[in-house]
Amino acid sequence: MLENIEVLCHSSIKFSKEKIIYIDPFEIDKNYNDADIIFITHDHYDHYSEEDIDKVRKDDTVIIVPEELLTKVLKFGFKQEYIVTVEPNKQYMTESIKFETIAAYNTNKQFHPKENEWVGYIIEIKGIKYYIAGDTDVTDENKKVKCDVAFVPVGGTYTMDFKEAAYLVNEIKPKIAVPIHYKRIVGSVQDATDFIKLLHPTIRGTILMK
Repeated sequence: MLENIEVLCHSSIKFSKEKIIYIDPFEIDKNYNDADIIFITHDHYDHYSEEDIDKVRKDDTVIIVPEELLTKVLKFGFKQEYIVTVEPNKQYMTESIKFETIAAYNTNKQFHPKENEWVGYIIEIKGIKYYIAGDTDVTDENKKVKCDVAFVPVGGTYTMDFKEAAYLVNEIKPKIAVPIHYKRIVGSVQDATDFIKLLHPTIRGTILMK
């Protein structure tokens, strides 16, 4: 299930499967310009980075963004026909990829307000559902997620910490859980390791970030 999937840095993920998909490209090391689809979870600089989007996009890349980012991506040079705007808790299809959005927000801090309508994504590839949580705490919405693989933030401060992330994953019971959102800006490799130790024995915790 994790074949041809990389956690590049922080919350930046690359799928090299039927399509080349990036989620929140950040600190990309060189110009690849190979993205078929770019998913953006929200507007913060470590998730929506135009400098890094430039390193992965090509002429016909489709970018998927929360509604509030539409003006920004148009100004940035994406044509309307290559932009998909989304809102939380809806289902979509683009470029033959099915995906749905899950609300991503803070419940006990102010960095990611619910009213901003920022999102995580469940992306379906060959019948496998990959949940990328975005910057979020444990919420009523994400406790209902059904997925095979979950990518969840563990760094704390701006998102859930490793204990809360493990609680969420143990609730939704994916087959595999991958920690993200640590090491670069907030959180440590220890957070990722401790997260895996708290998972139910039936869930395989895997560190993909190098």
